[in-house]
Amino acid sequence: MFQGETAITIDEKGRMAVPTAFRDDVARDCGNRLVITYNPFEVGSLYLYPVEAWERVRDQVNKLPKAKRVNRAMQLKLVGAAAFVELDGNGRLTIPASHRAAVGIERKAVLLGMGEKFELWSEQAHHAQIRQTVSDDDLSEDLLDLQL
Repeated sequence: MFQGETAITIDEKGRMAVPTAFRDDVARDCGNRLVITYNPFEVGSLYLYPVEAWERVRDQVNKLPKAKRVNRAMQLKLVGAAAFVELDGNGRLTIPASHRAAVGIERKAVLLGMGEKFELWSEQAHHAQIRQTVSDDDLSEDLLDLQL
């Protein structure tokens, strides 16, 4: 399970260091391989999945009827854009240039451990997301039941 927030620097070659707290988990549980793809719900971020978790998501998304526009958008953003990335000997992985450009990730980013996956946000998009407040109109039944 991944959790926590880490400020990340992306170097000129598009590489980022995976935080040392997660490297052993990624090596042991993922064979140093992750799958990177777009976050279909929010602008400015990417998802990084362990391969096993990714395969479950991929299979669910691919089973959706392709004739529905929203399903097709999910398939394009998640499955069509997915790429394998591998940690190098220094614990770094390379974020594809097309992915970085599409979500606006430049030098500074934020890596969030979100349970079964990571989210990699541009620093600017992450700050904007954090500054947003949840209003009563946004609360679903699921949220009302949480004991925060």
